[in-house]
Amino acid sequence: MNYLRQLQAERPVLFWVVMLVGFYVAFQLILFVAALILGPFGLPGWAPLALVLVVLVVVARRQQNSR
Repeated sequence: MNYLRQLQAERPVLFWVVMLVGFYVAFQLILFVAALILGPFGLPGWAPLALVLVVLVVVARRQQNSR
């Protein structure tokens, strides 16, 4: 974690590029896992994306309510 803070202070552009790539890869991995779970049910192709978005909204609301 200290490395990321140091990178953010010294090279902010590189820090944001690394963060964007990390979020993109993580989101793609989550979509892949959701597609593997929902695949056998014969749902449309947008179903994994909808599932991931619903889960993210539920998590965000729970965090907001816990404050």
